[in-house]
Amino acid sequence: MYQYDAYDQQLVDERVAQFRDQTRRFLAGELPEDEFRALRLRNGLYVQRFAPMLRVAIPYGLIAAKQMRMLAHIARRYDKGYGHFTTRQNIQYNWPKLEEVPDILADLASVQMHAIQTSGNCIRNVTSDHLAGVARDELLDPRPYCELTRQWSTFHPEFNWLPRKFKIAFSASQSDRAAVRVHDIGVQIVRNETGELGYRIYVGGGLGRMPMIGPLIKPFLPELDLLSYLEAVLRVYNRLGRRDNIHRARIKILVKDIKPEKFAELVEAEWAQLREGELKLRHADIEAMRQRFDQFTYDPAAAQDRSYAKHLEQDSAFASFAKRNVLAHRVDGYAVLFVSLKSPSGVPGDISAEQMEVVADLAERYSFGEVRATHDQNLVLADVQHKDLYTVWKTLREHELATPNIGLLTDMICCPGLDFCSLANASSISVAQDINDRFDALDHLHDIGELKLKMSGCMNGCGHHTVGHIGILGVDKHGEEWYQVTLGGSAGNDASLGDRTGPSFSRADIAEAVERIIDVYLEARDSEEESFLACYRRIGMAPFKARLYAEEAVEAA
Repeated sequence: MYQYDAYDQQLVDERVAQFRDQTRRFLAGELPEDEFRALRLRNGLYVQRFAPMLRVAIPYGLIAAKQMRMLAHIARRYDKGYGHFTTRQNIQYNWPKLEEVPDILADLASVQMHAIQTSGNCIRNVTSDHLAGVARDELLDPRPYCELTRQWSTFHPEFNWLPRKFKIAFSASQSDRAAVRVHDIGVQIVRNETGELGYRIYVGGGLGRMPMIGPLIKPFLPELDLLSYLEAVLRVYNRLGRRDNIHRARIKILVKDIKPEKFAELVEAEWAQLREGELKLRHADIEAMRQRFDQFTYDPAAAQDRSYAKHLEQDSAFASFAKRNVLAHRVDGYAVLFVSLKSPSGVPGDISAEQMEVVADLAERYSFGEVRATHDQNLVLADVQHKDLYTVWKTLREHELATPNIGLLTDMICCPGLDFCSLANASSISVAQDINDRFDALDHLHDIGELKLKMSGCMNGCGHHTVGHIGILGVDKHGEEWYQVTLGGSAGNDASLGDRTGPSFSRADIAEAVERIIDVYLEARDSEEESFLACYRRIGMAPFKARLYAEEAVEAA
C-alpha cells in the first residue's frame, strides 16, 4: 500500500471539515442547491432515484485490510449492509443519508481513504492493472507512476473545472488489463528499441454515447516527462474542449473533430513550453515514490509446497475453482486468487459487510494485508502461498465468494441500472439474474469458455457494454424496457467496439437472445480452443443475426 505522509492526511482531513460545513449550510438553507450540487459532486455524492449515492475512491484498486474493514463498517452503520464495486475500481454506497455523509468521509479519512474527485468535471480516480506488481507479463509495477499522477491531479487548480470528466489508466503488462485505449488518456509503460523506459500515450478513448478507441498520439515518451506531457494534453483539452454541449464535451470528441494528428501537434507545442519546467521528474522522485509502497518479503520455501497439487487431485470442486480463479504469480510458490462477486444468487459487484470482513481477515492472514478491486467488479488476493490456497478457498466458499466463473459468461459486468440510477432507461440487475438462471450449469459455462458479457442500463455506458464480447444496452421505448445487443467488442490489446446486431429485444426476450448467440458460437467454432471473440471475428455477424431474428419467438422491434 501507498502510505500517506502528514501532508496527504492534512489535505484529506481539511476536505472533510470543508464538506461538513458546506453540508450544514445547505441543510440550514444557507447554501443554494445549484451551488451545493457542484460541491457534493466533488466529494463523490450523487442524488439517485431513491437516495444519495456516495462513490469512494480506491486509487488503482488497492485496498488495505483495515480499509476493507472500514468499508464494511460504513456499509453496516450508514447504508443497508452492502457496497457495490464498480468498473472504475471504486466502491459505491446507494443508501447513505445526506446529513451523515460528512461522518462517512471522516471515517474514511481515518484509514487514508476519501471520495475526492470521484465525480464532477475533473480528473477522476487513476486506475491500473489489478495484477500490478505480481503479473508475470509485467515490465514493472505501474502503481508508483499512478500515485505520482494522482498527486499531480488532485486539486489541480488549472483543471478543477474541465469541459467534462477525465479518466486516466496505466498498464505495464503485455496483456492490457486496464483498458487503456478506452480512457481519456491511456498510458502504456514500455521500453524503446534502445532499452530506455518510457510510455506509449493514447488520447481520446472513451465509452458512453459516442464510444471511441483512443488513437496513439505519442509512440514513445521518456520516463521523466510523464507529468509535463499529461499537463500539456489537459491544457489543450481545457482550452479547446466544448462547454456548450454536454454530449460533445469529452476529449474524445475534440480529438475526433480536429483529427489525432492535429491534436498531437497542439500537445507537442504546449509540451515544448513545459518539458524542462518544474514538472520534470527525476529518477530520485520515482524511486522515492516506489519506497512509499510496502515492500513484501516472499518466502523462498513456498515453492517447495506439494499440498496444492494434492488438493487439486483429491477435490474436484477445488480444482474447478483453481482452474478459473487462481492465476500464476511472478514468484514461484505464490498465486493470485480471484474473489468472485458474481454469485448466481447475488448482484454483480455487490458485497455485504460480513463478506468484506471475511476478505479483510483472509488478506491479513494470507496475502500481506492487501486486497485489489478489478475492472470486472471482482476482488483479488494477490499474494497467497500455494499451501494456503485450499484453506482460503474453503472460507470463501462458506461465504458465497468462491464461484468458479472468472472470465466466464456469468462473470458479467453490470451497472446498477434502473434499480438505483436516476439516469438509467432499463433494468440491469434483473436481466443479469435471468441470464444466470439460463446458464447455471458450471460444466456448460466451462464448455463455452472465456466470454465477456457487459451490460449498461443507459447510454452512459457504465457497464462498458460497447467493448463486451456480448454487449447489452438498456433503452426506453415508449415507457417500456428494451435491450440492444452488440457483438465483438474488446477492451484489451485488440481493442474494438462491438457491432450492433439489429433491432432491440424486449425485456422478456433478452435472456433468450443471449442463449441463441451462445448456441451459434458453439455450433460454429472450429475447435474448443477458439474463443467467442475469435469465432465472431472469423464468421462475422450474419450467422448470429440470422438466428436472432429468424423466429418470432424473440420479439424484435
